[in-house]
Amino acid sequence: MFDLNGKVAIVTGGSRGIGRATALALAERGAHVVVGFATSEAAAREVVTEIEGSGGRAEAVRLELSDPAATTAALTEVARRHGRVDILVANAGISIDALLLRLKDEDLDRVLAVNLRGAIACARAVLKPMMRARGGRIIFVSSVVGEAGNAGQTAYAASKAGLLGAAKSVAREYASRGITVNAVTPGFIETDMTASLPGEIREASLQGIPLGRFGAPAEIAAAIVFLASDEAGYVTGHVLRVNGGMYM
Repeated sequence: MFDLNGKVAIVTGGSRGIGRATALALAERGAHVVVGFATSEAAAREVVTEIEGSGGRAEAVRLELSDPAATTAALTEVARRHGRVDILVANAGISIDALLLRLKDEDLDRVLAVNLRGAIACARAVLKPMMRARGGRIIFVSSVVGEAGNAGQTAYAASKAGLLGAAKSVAREYASRGITVNAVTPGFIETDMTASLPGEIREASLQGIPLGRFGAPAEIAAAIVFLASDEAGYVTGHVLRVNGGMYM
């Protein structure tokens, strides 16, 4: 099950956290993985080295998601070199937190540009090769915050909620071409981003998780691998919650 041999997969934000775990999981199942990064080139190359050390295939590609033209050019070049793109995991994201009255316009613009516009630009860039192949998998990594909201995270929540609408709309547009589009909404996952949160916020979050623990990046990666596989061929426009019961 979940055999991805011969597939080309792009993972944005693939150098750490959920992206890194996803890149490793896709490679383990045979995909050639393009590890997208914005600034962490050294970390991205470490992921590539780890994949290659396990017998897999991977490469690192710089993706500045706040620049749609540059993003499109980079992904078009990936498709040209490999002759195909089978899987896109739009995972990269940033968070600039503030109560709405203190949220700066430039910070709102930056979060939306990377998290929402950047993900949509990636999807648009891979649609042509997927349409030619009459098949493909697009997976947006959203967040439980995009469904439930969270005080102090208006910008982040809006960007992640937007991905849910985008996933369902693009799923309707391209289902006839054999392309599925889905979203995953992780809950509180142990990553660099969440590790920087104050202790009291972490403890309060833990109290709201029925399973009583934080998730691991590999658990999100496992959900993504399923949605990327042939076995998920009849799943599209779906929001897959992986949050320990934090939001139902």
